[in-house]
Amino acid sequence: MTDLPATPPIFDGHNDLLLRLWRAAPEDRDRLWLRGNGRGHLDLPRMRAGGFAGGFFAIYIPSPMPGGLDIDAMMDNPPYDLALPDPVPVQTAQPIALAMAGILRRMERVSDGAFRVCLTAGEVERCLAGGVIAAITHMEGAEAIGPDLDALHVFHAAGLRSLGPVWSRPTIFGHGVPFRFPGDPDTGDGLTPLGRDLVRLCGELRVLVDLSHLNAKGFDDVAALSDAPLVATHSCAHAVSPSTRNLTDRQLDMIRERDGMVGLNFATCFLRPDGRRGADIGWEPILRHLDHLIGRLGEDKVGFGSDFDGAMVPDGIRDVAGLPALRAALAGHGYDAALIERLCHGNWIRVLRATLGA
Repeated sequence: MTDLPATPPIFDGHNDLLLRLWRAAPEDRDRLWLRGNGRGHLDLPRMRAGGFAGGFFAIYIPSPMPGGLDIDAMMDNPPYDLALPDPVPVQTAQPIALAMAGILRRMERVSDGAFRVCLTAGEVERCLAGGVIAAITHMEGAEAIGPDLDALHVFHAAGLRSLGPVWSRPTIFGHGVPFRFPGDPDTGDGLTPLGRDLVRLCGELRVLVDLSHLNAKGFDDVAALSDAPLVATHSCAHAVSPSTRNLTDRQLDMIRERDGMVGLNFATCFLRPDGRRGADIGWEPILRHLDHLIGRLGEDKVGFGSDFDGAMVPDGIRDVAGLPALRAALAGHGYDAALIERLCHGNWIRVLRATLGA
C-alpha cells in the first residue's frame, strides 16, 4: 500500500466501530481504538494509514437474527428472504445508545487531538484542513427515541447530527427493508404518525434524516415531509444488484432532484450482481455501481458509505488501510483528479453544509 495514494482524504458515510468497541471489554476499548489488534476494519493507526478523514459513526442497537437459521449460508446462496428481527423496546435500546455515545466522546478525549466529534460542516472542514479525523454522531435505527421524542433533544445536545428512523426491524417510527435477494424496496407501509413527527423535529433541529434502510413508502414520506436534501448514507444501486437494500432509479432520481447524496456501501452482498457475500470480487462491481450512481445523480452527489465494521467488504479494500487501493482503482478507471476529490470528501462537505449548516 505504501506506493498508493493516501490522498485526497476520504470522508465516509457510515461505520459500525462503536458497536465493535461496545462489545469489547471496557478495559480493552482504548487499546483497540488507539493501537488496534489487527481485527475489524477501523482503528486510529489504520485510519491514518489509509487517509481516512472521518465520517458518520453509528449508534446501532444489535438484535439477534431469527434462531435456527444459518444466516451466512443463506446469504451465500441466493435467493434468500430472511424474517425481520423483533422490535427493540426503548427501555432496552436507550442505555446501549447512551453507552455508545459515551464511547465516541471517550475516543475523542483519549486521542490527543487526533479525533474530534463535529457538530457542523465548518468543523468537519477545519478538521480536514488540519489533519484531524472528524466524526459525525449518527443513529442507525431510532429505537432509543421514545414516543414523546424527548430523548432526541438529549441526544442532539450530546452531538447527534444524523438519524435513520429504522435499520431493518420495525420501529414505532417506520419500517425497514428485509434482507431479501432478489427483491424490491417497496416492502410495506411508510412512516407511522410518530415517524412523521420525528422527521419534522429532525428538520427543526437540523438533524440529517438518513434514507438508507427505509422501505420505498418511508422514503417517499421523508421526501414529502422534509425540504432538506435527500441523503442515503450507505446504499448501492438496485439496477446493478437487485437487493431490497439498494436504491431504485426512481429513488435516485428523487435524490438528484432534491440535491441530495448517496454514499456507496462497500458490503459485498449489496455490490455483487448475484447477491452473494464473497469478498473476492475485484473492482468491477464497485466501479459499476459508481458509474451508475454518477450517471443517474451527477458527479456532485456521490461519495462513500463504507459500512466498515458492519459488513464484509471486498478483498481489494479489506479494511480502512486499504483505501489507497480504492483511490488507485478510481484513477485507473479514468476518473479525473477533480472527480476523485469530490467522491472522497467534497460531495459530503457540500451536503453537510446544506443539512447541518456551516
